[in-house]
Amino acid sequence: MLLELPLSMSYDSLEDAFPEVDPGIIPFGSRVMVQVRRAKSQTSGGIYIPEEARKTEASNTQVSKVALVGPLAFKNRNTMDMWPEGAWCNPGDFVRTPKYGGDRWTVKKDGEEIEFVIFNDLDIIGKITGDPMQIRAFI
Repeated sequence: MLLELPLSMSYDSLEDAFPEVDPGIIPFGSRVMVQVRRAKSQTSGGIYIPEEARKTEASNTQVSKVALVGPLAFKNRNTMDMWPEGAWCNPGDFVRTPKYGGDRWTVKKDGEEIEFVIFNDLDIIGKITGDPMQIRAFI
């Protein structure tokens, strides 16, 4: 089933969905750190969204913003040469990430938890070329 957010639950901007926050970690090796699109805690009309609904949205969200890329990401591990096709994504790009896996943690900002995940470079599913706000999670 496709999770469609009502207009009242839509984000005001990309900065609203991906707030600027220091993740407190730098990825090593071939790892890619992403910030997961946050689940809204309140509708635009001021109604608070229940914690369970926020957790469901957060756990199903596979839209992320690349925060940092490790020094060996997208490189041949033997020669340290870039892959022939180059880097699949760079900091600031929006990507689809696996629902499960990776090393996850949260950072608090303004009372809300912002989730970060570190994946191996090969685990990134794809780069979002359109509007990352239009991608919805399946539940």
